[in-house]
Amino acid sequence: MNEAHLLLLVKRQAEKYQDRVALKYRNYQTEQWESISWNEFENAIARTAKSLIALGVQTQENIGVFSQNKPECFYIDFGAFRTRAVNIPLYATSSETQVSYIVGDAGIRFLFVGEQYQYNVARTVQTHSSLLEKIIIFDKKVKIAPDDTCSIYFEDFLKLGEQDPDYTVEVEKRCAISSSSDIANILYTSGTTGESKGVILPHTCFEGAIREHKRRLYTFTDKDVVINFLPLTHIFERAWSFYCLSVGATLCVNLVPQDIQRSIKEIHPTAMCSVPRFWEKVYAGVLEKIDETKGIKKILMLDAIRIGKQHNIDCLMNGKTPSLWLRMKYKFYDKVIFSLLKKTLGIENANFFPTAGAPIPIAVEEFVHSVGIPMVAGYGLTETTATVSCEFFGEHRIGSVGKLLPSIELKFGEDNEILLRGDTVTAGYYKKEQANLDGFTTDGWFRTGDAGYMDSDGYLFLTDRIKDLFKTSNGKFIAPQAIETKLVTDKYIDQISIIADERKYVSALIVPEYKMVEQYAHEHNIQFANIQDLLKHPEILKLFTTRIEVLQQEFAHYEHIKKFTLLANPFSMERGELTNTLKIKRKALLVNYAREIAAMYEE
Repeated sequence: MNEAHLLLLVKRQAEKYQDRVALKYRNYQTEQWESISWNEFENAIARTAKSLIALGVQTQENIGVFSQNKPECFYIDFGAFRTRAVNIPLYATSSETQVSYIVGDAGIRFLFVGEQYQYNVARTVQTHSSLLEKIIIFDKKVKIAPDDTCSIYFEDFLKLGEQDPDYTVEVEKRCAISSSSDIANILYTSGTTGESKGVILPHTCFEGAIREHKRRLYTFTDKDVVINFLPLTHIFERAWSFYCLSVGATLCVNLVPQDIQRSIKEIHPTAMCSVPRFWEKVYAGVLEKIDETKGIKKILMLDAIRIGKQHNIDCLMNGKTPSLWLRMKYKFYDKVIFSLLKKTLGIENANFFPTAGAPIPIAVEEFVHSVGIPMVAGYGLTETTATVSCEFFGEHRIGSVGKLLPSIELKFGEDNEILLRGDTVTAGYYKKEQANLDGFTTDGWFRTGDAGYMDSDGYLFLTDRIKDLFKTSNGKFIAPQAIETKLVTDKYIDQISIIADERKYVSALIVPEYKMVEQYAHEHNIQFANIQDLLKHPEILKLFTTRIEVLQQEFAHYEHIKKFTLLANPFSMERGELTNTLKIKRKALLVNYAREIAAMYEE
């Protein structure tokens, strides 16, 4: 029997851990965190697998899950693995157009949905689709449309598998002939440019990722408590969650993204994967607190960060032993300031926090390490089953994304593009012949589209996204992400998009931190009628000009922002300006803000 690892992962863990807690989630009716044991988890998966058979799901057939994070998402994933079906997760915020495209492209007959929004979108898609046969709803509070006679609730779906003992036999039969080469998931990229592509991930990709992470993340054990924060549709959270379950850690599912700060304070996790934006918010919050503080307390806070940098970065990261005086001072600040910060955030039990998905601003990375938060930077893509490289204890280097996982091969192509090969690299794009030709070299290396370099010690550094490189009308190349990553650390800037391609100079669209700008106005007696009025005020424009000039000093003159526009509304997914992973869709901004951009280039 050639069993794919994920098929029986939970079954084997249930045999080992039995009534120990596997999953937790907040019950919003009682406001209490409820536990699901490994035995209960396995029972739910077994019932799900039988019900998928009863539903008529065929071997390697594509099914879909359109939901925010819920325990039921894991039941479908592992139930699908056990029946050799292919699960395709959709972002909970996906639009009708996006859902319709994926349903059509993947040929999805059965779609599992979370709450009312997802049901409403799915139902609209179903009325225009000859493919989508049945919608299965997780949340019992969802109101089914009066004319909908084929949608059912998840609890009724689970009863389907109890109607015939042959369903159990069929599940066992499929397990017996399973193969690691079976497709486990197809993940559709959110697509900053062009059409979304389905990334094919066989079981071998996840098996390789789990194996390599167990070798690298050696302090992570079944004693760890993890919060499931990013969408499970995101490869980072998906691969990380599967890894956590394979180790036997307790996984706490955060159901509502906006509640993450509250959840962290209640759960006190030892680990949590996140994107840099999470730590940018922490950094901005601490700077705001310092600005509000006066006298000796402010002096101590600033000195604590300075000492933390000297101790953790200047010394320990460079293999140097801190002096006795520095060790004593750091120990004092760790006890009276850093420990209080971690307790306030709810991360006082921290083991480590993997962070990837976007460039980490140097100022943010230095701050996090200075205060003793064990953030682990990494690099990966959907096409590589997340991690290509990552740091770990004793392997930190500011600005780096760590060292390669042992099973990954890397070489640099034209324009220093990172090319990859290995067990965790995708089998290709689903039904996208041209994308496969473009995405791989003739000898099988995957083109990442990222440029970078590796130092003599094996640390990987990313320099820019090749496709994002702008060329000004003066022939100068601009890497917009580098400028954006630097400027977004400013407490007055929430979002920023650089404009420069085929332009005579660099400009920027800036979404301010409205609360901070309004606070500045009140402190400086600036009168305004509304936010639009405030953002046009000469004093506010002067404030941003000054701060931008300071932040961009490290860049070449031709990379400096000459003009900018402050926007009264943030970039949004609804207007097509952000992907589901909150990456900027530059083409959409060029269309939506054409007038504002044109005004910045008027003579």
